[in-house]
Amino acid sequence: MTIQQTIEDTLTRDFQPSHLEVINESHMHSVPPNSETHFKVVLVSDQFDGLRSVQRHQKVYGALREQMQNGVHALALHTYTAGEWVEAGNAPDSPNCMGGSKHDKTV
Repeated sequence: MTIQQTIEDTLTRDFQPSHLEVINESHMHSVPPNSETHFKVVLVSDQFDGLRSVQRHQKVYGALREQMQNGVHALALHTYTAGEWVEAGNAPDSPNCMGGSKHDKTV
């Protein structure tokens, strides 16, 4: 099973989302081809009702603790209640990676 599928399965089990997107954005970063290290997660769940953004993110990071300790470097989290998702319509695009490459030499 891929890391992406494991993330999808875990979030589906733990949050019963009305909408879920897990997008592997590793190719946008300075990592080897076919890596699974950077993901964008769009998660719409009733469990987020009444929670601030940081509390929502803490819940997601808690659910994905094992993946974060075993290879996942970064998650771009976009968490919504059903009402917020209807209003937003979509999640923002991820920015291009601005980080340096371990292969870049500094002078």
